[in-house]
Amino acid sequence: MNRFALCVSTAIARVTEAALGPYQTAVVRIGFAATWLLFLLREFPHRQEMYGPDGPWSWDLAQQLVSTNGAFTALMWSDGRFWFETVYALSVLTGLLLLLGWRTRTMSVLFMVGVLSLQNRSIFMGDGGDNVLHLMCVYLVFTRCGQVWSLDARRARRGREARARGEHVADRVGPALWGVLGLALVAVTLSGRLFDAEWFVPLLLWTFWLGQALWWVICRRAMSGEPRILLDVIANIVHNGALLVIMAEACLIYATAGWYKIQGSRWQDGTAVYYPLHLDYFSPWPALADLLSASGTMVMLMTYGTVIVQVAFPFTLFNRRVKNVLLAVMITEHAAIAVILGLPFFSLAMIAADAVFLPTSFLRRLGGWAARARGRLPAGRDRTALPKPRAPENPEHTHVGFTA
Repeated sequence: MNRFALCVSTAIARVTEAALGPYQTAVVRIGFAATWLLFLLREFPHRQEMYGPDGPWSWDLAQQLVSTNGAFTALMWSDGRFWFETVYALSVLTGLLLLLGWRTRTMSVLFMVGVLSLQNRSIFMGDGGDNVLHLMCVYLVFTRCGQVWSLDARRARRGREARARGEHVADRVGPALWGVLGLALVAVTLSGRLFDAEWFVPLLLWTFWLGQALWWVICRRAMSGEPRILLDVIANIVHNGALLVIMAEACLIYATAGWYKIQGSRWQDGTAVYYPLHLDYFSPWPALADLLSASGTMVMLMTYGTVIVQVAFPFTLFNRRVKNVLLAVMITEHAAIAVILGLPFFSLAMIAADAVFLPTSFLRRLGGWAARARGRLPAGRDRTALPKPRAPENPEHTHVGFTA
């Protein structure tokens, strides 16, 4: 009984004391932000036809659909072209800022608003990759995905170094950003448009906006450290729960895809991969598709291999080495799908979801390689050569709010 209690207490301490998987969540953040950003930039010339007023799915049809399914989309607040261009531009901007890790807590919420607004406006324009992005953008809001590999992490590190030297550190951007977004949120709420559809996303927006205010007040005004510790514990629990949901979602995607494939006759006889290779829509490189499908043995191996990997992957999580092997196989498979079938954004979304299972040791080595490569650049060498500022004579210590 004592051993069981010790295991339980250790598990509780692990979940509450730290936000687990900082490198994994950073890669997931970067992966999905890059996928969405590249998609928006590629479709920029066609944005009006896909999501705007010039599309076949008109604003009136979209309004009827939204009134039926209750989906959240800011594009239904106005049918003007200027409003559409504003939402599209903000979606591009928030995708870029989330990729860089600038104010990740706020940008993750705005990123979710942009993804849901565009996708729910024209739901028939998406594919499997859009569905994954649709789910993951909601999960990312609950994670502390800016702990590493972000501008937030660099700002926090510089703040600690400055306070150690006795310098005064003040965050003016955070409160200003909070105030501007708060005014916009209040205005949309009072106009009656925010709660036109489902309540989850609007309630989430208000919760995070008020939560940021509470965090700032406690960091600046609390007389003791216990309130800050309590908020950190709550944030860690929410982060770890969201990380678990992301992992479960990825396993569910592969498990359902694999078991549904088993029930198909073409997957059972080993010929299923042959047919998409000869569809004009999925053949950007016809010569390469013909080369792969020329051998019946190759087609059979790819067909059965796809099913085996997808069905087996959730069970390999109990064995780290086997999991890493299958993870490399799946990432390679998605990269091949991006090239052979011409589905780059679907593949990027799935690779970003797979990244949650990457080993921490590998990600640290990857970060080390990137840091050394950056250090070899002229800008990196010039920056490291700058002298450190001298500590002031009268040190003062302050707390900084609005951390990631």
